[in-house]
Amino acid sequence: MQLVVARIGRAHGIRGEVTVEVRTDEPELRLAPGAVLATDPASAGPLTIETGRVHSGRLLLRFEGVRDRTAAEALRNTMLIAEVDPEELPEEEDEYYDHQLIDLDVVTEDGVEVGRITEISHLPSQDLFVVERPDGSEVFVPFVSEIVTEIDLEEQRAVIAPPPGLIDDRAEIASSRDGDA
Repeated sequence: MQLVVARIGRAHGIRGEVTVEVRTDEPELRLAPGAVLATDPASAGPLTIETGRVHSGRLLLRFEGVRDRTAAEALRNTMLIAEVDPEELPEEEDEYYDHQLIDLDVVTEDGVEVGRITEISHLPSQDLFVVERPDGSEVFVPFVSEIVTEIDLEEQRAVIAPPPGLIDDRAEIASSRDGDA
């Protein structure tokens, strides 16, 4: 099984280092020097990590054969993919791999359909579910226990208790404001 472990960001400096957006709880294992990672797009890799270090709170990596800023910048937005044992599950009960959450149906606690998770956005403060609604629009749902109250992998759904305004249609919000005036 393949698992996205990072996304390459911008080049850092002139010697081929890049910033990475870490998407694994085990960066010291999956993003260690010597690790060989597949890439998306596949034409960019595979890439072998030569060095890694933390600078100003960000992980910087250098890959074998990438020696200058131009080569590093060409890797921007490339996904780094590790091969993982399919039986390997997250250690904590409330931890999930992105691939377990993608395509889950999202419903409110009272059963109202919100949409389907199409992407997980990993931000410094928290993760966000990118949920595609039935009408094609998107809504962002913070992946925090106060809002995402249940993940049911057997039923393939995420249950949420959204605060007012999180998933309300803009028309509903506008009409409620007009009624309050």
